Amino acid sequence: MWGFIHNMIMNKTTYEVLSKEDALNLIGKQWMLVTAGSKDSYNTMTASWGGIGWLWNKAVAFVFVRPERYTHEFIEKNDRLTLSFYTEEYRSALQLCGTKSGRDTDKAAETGLTPLSLESGAMTFEQARLTLDCKKLFKASMEEANFLDKELVERWYGAHGGMHDVYVVEIETVYEK
Repeated sequence: MWGFIHNMIMNKTTYEVLSKEDALNLIGKQWMLVTAGSKDSYNTMTASWGGIGWLWNKAVAFVFVRPERYTHEFIEKNDRLTLSFYTEEYRSALQLCGTKSGRDTDKAAETGLTPLSLESGAMTFEQARLTLDCKKLFKASMEEANFLDKELVERWYGAHGGMHDVYVVEIETVYEK
């Protein structure tokens, strides 16, 4: 466990690491795993909606999670979550984590991903090339009345599932291989 952390670069600042990443590609095309919980009980899910930026004089990320997702329960119960990113080699693992529920499936066992508890207690996976260890700062629930473009509601909600909750999280530590 600790070998993985020591093999990752931790002495660079968050800005130095993230400034070389293309956030649109990183999240929108490469996808990420959103993981919450502890080594005793956690869940992960694939996400491709979110962003990275600067808010309240902090490096932040924002992620969107539907309340019906199992991972949502873990996000609600914990102060921290991780966003982890992988090489193309792990695309099938991310596909499985986005299509199967942790209620019914041991995603780590099925994908071969190795769970790893970080120093903060947050969970990630050894195979991640980049992990953002984050503290929750803000949550809001999307509401249909707040959409200015009503076509978005028709396209992304209803038959596709409920409205997302939006979480803004502070990126406290960045782990990079």
